[in-house]
Amino acid sequence: MEETDRKILTLLAGDGRMSFTDLGRATGLSTSAVHQRVKRLESRGLITGYAALVDYDRVGLPLTAFISIRPIDPSQPDDSPERLRGIDEIESCWSVAGDESYILKVRVGTPLDLEELLARIRAVANVATRTTIVLSTPYEGRPVG
Repeated sequence: MEETDRKILTLLAGDGRMSFTDLGRATGLSTSAVHQRVKRLESRGLITGYAALVDYDRVGLPLTAFISIRPIDPSQPDDSPERLRGIDEIESCWSVAGDESYILKVRVGTPLDLEELLARIRAVANVATRTTIVLSTPYEGRPVG
């Protein structure tokens, strides 16, 4: 990948709404050249989408937790992601190496909501859980450059 494309990716990762004009200024390219490069990066699958950053405290979901799950019966099919897909509080699901099979990132309103969510996760996926509650987030979603 060219250095200019890498710079465009880094800039868009930091601000997905950055205009082609501003991208051009930052990279030394014309607006039309930046537009073509961005479209090419999208078509190649290097840019997979654009998203809004949400202030979860202000929308009533101030509690973030990471829930590690592992099957109660390891001989059962490894289908936890499919079983849990319909639970809206789960923001992310990562398959991991180690004692657990998956780590879930969840957002809820209160500790009681988290307790109820844990019960649903255990029942739906037939898993054991280990939970870590986030106290603060010094940074998140930083562009990798």
